[in-house]
Amino acid sequence: MSAWLGVVSRAHVKRAVSLGIAQLNHGKRPPIARPDPGDTLICYSPRASYPDGEPLKAFTAFGTVVDDEVWQADDGDFHPWRRRVAYADAHETAIAPLASVLDLTSAPNWGYELRRGTLPLTEHDLAAIRAAMGVA
Repeated sequence: MSAWLGVVSRAHVKRAVSLGIAQLNHGKRPPIARPDPGDTLICYSPRASYPDGEPLKAFTAFGTVVDDEVWQADDGDFHPWRRRVAYADAHETAIAPLASVLDLTSAPNWGYELRRGTLPLTEHDLAAIRAAMGVA
């Protein structure tokens, strides 16, 4: 099993959690197709809303990819690719207190990596974020 970080605004995360789905990188297919069933997906929200919301810089959801079906939704003029995700009860957690211990934040310009929108996490980071978010 692997762990993935998806960079998504808090407003979009809340909607995804309520629907039991995930959608990454503005609905593009390749990022949401990468995780395997059973993989962990952690959402990191740099902002409360997209594109100009209040800065947040927090982990906002913790879930498990349910199956291997990648499907395209019909939201009027928008047709994003999605996956089903079972979200755990998790506490929103600021990244700042974890920055000194995460592999993710160990490089000087670590924030630049987040621009990719989706990236793999190490086992160490998965464990640290899981504990900080209070996920059993």
